[in-house]
Amino acid sequence: MDAPMTDTTAAASAPLPRLALGEHEAAYSGAVALARDESWAERLFDRDPSLWSSNERVQAAIAERLGWLDAPIHFSEQIAALEGFGQGIRDAGFTTAVVGGMGGSSLAPEVLAQTFGTAEGWLALRVLDSTDPAAVATTVDDLDPLATLWIVASKSGTTTEPLAFHADAWDRAERALRARNAPRNEHAGELTIAITDPGKSVEAIPHHDELREVFLNPPDIGGRYSALTYVGLVPASLIGLDLDALLASAIAMLGACRDPEPETNPGVSLGLAIGTLAKAGRDKLTFLADPAIASFGSWLEQLLAESTGKHGTGIVPVDREPLGELASYGTDRVFVRLTLAAAHDAQAAAPTAGDIFADAAAAAGHPVIRIAIADPIDIGAEAFRWEVATAIAGAVLGIDPFDQPNVEEAKELTRKVLAAASAGERRSAPRATLVTDATTGITLHGDAPLRLTGGTSTNGGSVVESDRSVVAELARHLARRKPNAYLALQAFIAPSPATDEALDRIRALLRDETHCATTAGYGPRFLHSTGQLHKGGPATGWFLQLTSDHPADRPIPGWPYSFGRLIDAQAEGDFAAIESHDLPILRVHLADPATGLAALEQALREALGRG
Repeated sequence: MDAPMTDTTAAASAPLPRLALGEHEAAYSGAVALARDESWAERLFDRDPSLWSSNERVQAAIAERLGWLDAPIHFSEQIAALEGFGQGIRDAGFTTAVVGGMGGSSLAPEVLAQTFGTAEGWLALRVLDSTDPAAVATTVDDLDPLATLWIVASKSGTTTEPLAFHADAWDRAERALRARNAPRNEHAGELTIAITDPGKSVEAIPHHDELREVFLNPPDIGGRYSALTYVGLVPASLIGLDLDALLASAIAMLGACRDPEPETNPGVSLGLAIGTLAKAGRDKLTFLADPAIASFGSWLEQLLAESTGKHGTGIVPVDREPLGELASYGTDRVFVRLTLAAAHDAQAAAPTAGDIFADAAAAAGHPVIRIAIADPIDIGAEAFRWEVATAIAGAVLGIDPFDQPNVEEAKELTRKVLAAASAGERRSAPRATLVTDATTGITLHGDAPLRLTGGTSTNGGSVVESDRSVVAELARHLARRKPNAYLALQAFIAPSPATDEALDRIRALLRDETHCATTAGYGPRFLHSTGQLHKGGPATGWFLQLTSDHPADRPIPGWPYSFGRLIDAQAEGDFAAIESHDLPILRVHLADPATGLAALEQALREALGRG
């Protein structure tokens, strides 16, 4: 492939993580001894499912999900074909590719696009993983449909969001072809490819037999373990990334992770550390990444949350939380410092904020894990290291890291809401209103405990009337958090840089005032990432769901409901699922997200002042 995006040609080395575990050193040493005695590394690569469960049914399911161990080598044999595909798409005149996917199908392409950009002369890459109608419009409406390659990415072939994006893209392409008076034998399939599994998965994708290309992944690789498969490599081939170097780094890490000695195994040692710390109550794994590789945290977030968050246990990944004063952090934290060596070499005379914070955290007794990445292309090695680490952490925690038992809950509740919409039922507010502030455009909808006690509070054991303002209701909701809670912002609104900044300010405010870890995710994207953890992980989540109006809704061609109706149903389904687990959740509906988020920040500040 010409114009490679890196000069790295040698296989990457596999440096060990540097562990500063403080008072947890003894527990880690015990885990190392157990892993050594029970041959965990060997059993992992021997595909021995008894590493995770003694149940024969669970073991059989696990055995069908270990294909990721072969992925770097298997797909290195596909490099020539992938390069040929990317070159052919470029030569055909395409200028942009859009990945329509969710979770594992969209996060790896996003990491590659944000880390490497596009080599000169190759395709720009966009990722669409929001069903908010404004987000769909922002992502695709400025593109020429006839110069855009649409990628339908869905392991099952039935995922609602990618199929909705596919319907929208197909309709736009068909209309553009007709407007150009294209011959009748030209159709949108020439502008579309799919990445999915064989059999029923590919057959479930509309127009699957008309598409320009279909890439079939090995079915024994789960979505969140698919970064080094066609899911990541097809988009990588389109932006001009050096696939040889990317997979060489992963293969080098694969070899290092075969080391039977846990302490010198770069993946096993990491997994033992994060699993042991989580068992000891240090379950908020907080990433401190250099800016050039910061996007890697979103992929890690899904891998860890969906793999470990189940049966009341798990690791809570904390990605992109703004840095604060050390005193603002609780004793449930572990800090992972991810550095890019090239950037640090250039700034050797000036320690970064992340390094200064990590040093201070370690000195204060917080566990700190340091991982140095030599070159951005070694993101392939890091993906494999963390896949191994996550599998090993699952063994430490005693769970199956390859299933997702709670993911279907919100989907099923969403389907019920959409079924009602399809039947023509009138759209109505799904929940009783706690309070509406006409000035700010904020309306609050509470879960059952908030609704049943709305407008009241306790004073010396007796129930008294209280004000019913936004501030008062937020204060009541804040009072329900647990001491070791993580505070999750669930934004079912359109992503934007301004919204990112507003959410960051709210996260910093909540963290500084409560000393609790904070997370933030856009819906429905997070449902395919941290959604499993929210329902099945530690019962310490506290949730603030953000929704908004849709002044410019968007139909889904051929479907009985619009994108606006879809994202509203997804928000309602997730609300109901979290409420069913007796976890505290409050919906904040914003008439206008821009002004509403600023007003919410101020209201939270006042509510926290009442604590």
